[in-house]
Formats: sequence, structure tokens, C-alpha cells
Amino acid sequence: MTNRRRSGLRNSYRSEFLRSPAWFARRDRWFRKQQRLGRPLACAACGRAASKDQLELHHLDYRGVIRADGTWRAFERHADLVPLHPYCHELLHRLIDRDAVLARHRSRRDASSLALERLRVKLTTFEESL
Repeated sequence: MTNRRRSGLRNSYRSEFLRSPAWFARRDRWFRKQQRLGRPLACAACGRAASKDQLELHHLDYRGVIRADGTWRAFERHADLVPLHPYCHELLHRLIDRDAVLARHRSRRDASSLALERLRVKLTTFEESL
């Protein structure tokens, strides 16, 4: 098992699914549910408020991402998606990719949770030093 990212050419999830109508519809449903629940939008890493257009959603689990008959389906659980600024999202993946234990010996959910905790601490420490 590995959590390392693959290049776009070898990873149809990144090159196809994240550009599919199914993903955009699922993303919109996630944001609508947040609004219905009255939850303010904020980055899960840095904690800063953000708009829907300023956030990406990180997958904690891919079980809801299905390709059937050449069509992508997006049935991710609401709790399997985490909002992040693009920069924070990239930092999260860098932490996972560079740490051998996170990258190879944990589930994606566990690796993401541990990396997100580390990222929160680093970003808080950085902001306090400014």
C-alpha cells in the first residue's frame, strides 16, 4: 500500500476524475451540505475562513470514487472530504509523500489525519513567529 501521488499520466483519478462532471457535482453537494448545516467554510489546515472557490477538497478515502462503464461516479461520504486551501493541500501531500511511514505503512485516512495534525502545528507555529 502506498499513499504517494502518481504522475497525471499514470493516475486517472487526478487526470480524469477530478475533471469529471461527477466530481464537480459531488463537490457542490459537499459545499451545499456545509451551508445547510450552518458550518462556516475554513481550511482544515490553517483554519482561515475561505469561500467555496478558495478551497479544494482532500479525499480521506477513495471508496466512494467508482468508475463504471467508462463513467466516473462520486459517492464519497461527506466526512471523507476535507476542505483545504490549494497551498495547504499541497503541503499536506508533501508531508505524506516525504514521510516513509505516512506514505507506505498507514491507511490513507490515518496518513492524512497525522499529516494534517503536523501541518496545523507547523502553520500555527509559523504564524505565531510572525
